Amino acid sequence: MRQLRGQERAITGNRQTGLAFAEAYGAGTIDDATDIALRWSRSCARDAGIRTVSTATGAALRMLAAAAGAKAIAEIGTGTGVSGIYLLHGMRPDGVLTTVDLEPQRQTFAKQAFREAGFAGNRARFIPGRALDVLPRLADGGYDLVFCDGDLGECTDYLAEALRLLRPGGLVCFAGVFADGRTVDSGAQPDEVLRLRELLRAVRDSSTLVPSLLPVGDGLLCAVKRG
Repeated sequence: MRQLRGQERAITGNRQTGLAFAEAYGAGTIDDATDIALRWSRSCARDAGIRTVSTATGAALRMLAAAAGAKAIAEIGTGTGVSGIYLLHGMRPDGVLTTVDLEPQRQTFAKQAFREAGFAGNRARFIPGRALDVLPRLADGGYDLVFCDGDLGECTDYLAEALRLLRPGGLVCFAGVFADGRTVDSGAQPDEVLRLRELLRAVRDSSTLVPSLLPVGDGLLCAVKRG
């Protein structure tokens, strides 16, 4: 890597400071009960070796769910419930989150986290199983937002399912699309990174989607399905 000049160092430093501020900013808009639930959920994820969405990514998801007036959201990758808490906060009070995960134990943690955050039990529907086996059973056009945080190697398949599940004007979001910088690294990359690149091209070039790539967390790819 070449030596950075003074101006380049300043720009890089300012960008890093800005990103850190964005991460901290989202934390200031959560109530105490939710904050406690999020900390517990993140702790469970660390113990299980699971990555969770960052604070800024969660805040973005909450905002997008609210902007969509979401009443029905499908989530691929329940984890321990961190992203689900943000999504539930952004949804309408009568909205239902349908969340899918291969590991039922993770969903047990998420259920408790949702309760601690103050959400009624009927606000979430938990479905254990492989996403590509579960998603075909969900209703066409029945969802306002589809959030994908599952197996990166299946991301293009998730996109195809999301387009079927979404109503016109609905949103699809993919977490972790930077893959710790590997997505833009010119060196040899594993298949899952190649699939991410394929996903990014497909979303960008689609005539049915209006995309944006948000530099929060490890990258959040979002797109609106045209009416």
